[in-house]
Amino acid sequence: MVSLKFASSAVAAAAALSIALCAAPPAFAADKIVLGETGSEFAPASDAANRPPATFFTINDVLAKLDRQRGRGPNAMRTASLTPSNTATDALPAAKPQPPVGPEPFGLFTFRAPESNLWSKWRGLESDLVKEQAVLAQCREDASGCPSHAAQFLRLINAVKHKSGRERLDEANRAVNQAIRYMNDYAQHGVSDRWTAPLATFATGKGDCEDYAIAKYIALSEAGFPRDDLRLVLGRDRAIRQDHAVLAARFEGRWLILDSRLSEIVDASGVANFTPMFALDQRGVQLFAAPYARLPLGRELDPTPAAASADDAEWTGSEALSDSGGIQLNVLPLLL
Repeated sequence: MVSLKFASSAVAAAAALSIALCAAPPAFAADKIVLGETGSEFAPASDAANRPPATFFTINDVLAKLDRQRGRGPNAMRTASLTPSNTATDALPAAKPQPPVGPEPFGLFTFRAPESNLWSKWRGLESDLVKEQAVLAQCREDASGCPSHAAQFLRLINAVKHKSGRERLDEANRAVNQAIRYMNDYAQHGVSDRWTAPLATFATGKGDCEDYAIAKYIALSEAGFPRDDLRLVLGRDRAIRQDHAVLAARFEGRWLILDSRLSEIVDASGVANFTPMFALDQRGVQLFAAPYARLPLGRELDPTPAAASADDAEWTGSEALSDSGGIQLNVLPLLL
């Protein structure tokens, strides 16, 4: 019986000594643990009442004492446990950097497009517009000698001019949509894509999406709407995989879309399934580019064209062979 008590006491004392030696530095262990004289033999169990009791502690106690000794405050406390990286948490993830919003339609940026067939078409259209402006000027001076289609377009311009605010844009959109009957370029001109100035379009009363957009661009410009706030936008309808053109107008800081298929103008942010490719205005042909976000540590993403494929790098202007209205788009150089 005595030997069993002695064995139990010895095991307990050895365990206490092992914890003290492993868990605390010598200064701390000497301060907190008393087991009798160093190197002395363990006393029999009958002498346990004469020995000071062993003092136990945790690693958190050690860290807290060290913090207080290092001047971190009387109530400083540091724990040894860390939250594992694979522990589930209800904390919200860190927010990803948002790309900046560009000043152009659809929140994008633009830069000068390389020389291409689009530049040739735009310069040819500008030449036709100069000639038609001379016709309009003569019609204003002498209405009796004005061609009927030019007089019709002048009446449209005057109707737009007498409106104000957003109603001016509404009037231009509705009036042009009503004056022109949709017909694709193959059916009317025998070519895949042809851009026509407004008087030529009104002379036939027929045109495709670019002709609608060009007529609205000139009507608003002649009515006094700032050209800096107008963009002819060539893009792609991803839903039907056809080329399409619309007019974008900036009003009170927001870009609005005038579309040949819609009687009402819509906010650019609400246009679905349309990817803008090129913007045309008095600066020439501009290529749309998506904005990029700044990455941590000052590294930035390169602003590269987000073309879907090599086949999506050219505007063809080809539309479905149909004389009915509707958005028609084909190929695409840039994706949002």
